[in-house]
Amino acid sequence: MLTELTDRQRQTYDAIREHLAHHGVTPKLAELGQALGIQSRGVVHRHVRALVDAGLVEVEPGRHRGIRLAGVVPMPGVMELPLLGRIVAGQPLEAIPDEATIDLGQFFMGPGRFVLRVQGDSMIEAGILDGDMVVVKQVEHAANGEIVVALIDGEEATLKRLRNNRDGSVTLQPANRALAPMIYPASRVQIQGVVVAQLRSYR
Repeated sequence: MLTELTDRQRQTYDAIREHLAHHGVTPKLAELGQALGIQSRGVVHRHVRALVDAGLVEVEPGRHRGIRLAGVVPMPGVMELPLLGRIVAGQPLEAIPDEATIDLGQFFMGPGRFVLRVQGDSMIEAGILDGDMVVVKQVEHAANGEIVVALIDGEEATLKRLRNNRDGSVTLQPANRALAPMIYPASRVQIQGVVVAQLRSYR
């Protein structure tokens, strides 16, 4: 089927596959247009329609990310929830229903990401409680102030806020005033990732 496509249609198909591989979800039409350098939503839709006719993709009407590669089962856990409006935690505000959805894949999925369950109370003042789960993006370097997974002496991993000191040492700062900062030579600390999201279940 690919041999029957025009160059632009083949580029569209490749862009869908690449977005899925890198982000864990298929692109919206606007994202697909940006990847292809096409401003017209109608032109992008026409290319997608050609892929549907060729049996390479399927489109689910009414979904933000309704494009799906034919024969590919959506990844478990990648889903959307309805966004029904805003609510404040102060004075009551009327919640106004909306038709939008929130793509959970954008929050939690992505290359090099993994989940850790938190044990202990060293980060409670950052809102991270014992039993919470944090989504971590695997990196080797982090900026000051980021919450990191740090491996100490290649053995013990800990979740702390990072501070690189001028003398070459590293401070792993707990978010709990009852606990003291942990200060090590930079050679003893290996950054394994930064926290990018947090999950907590109330039931």
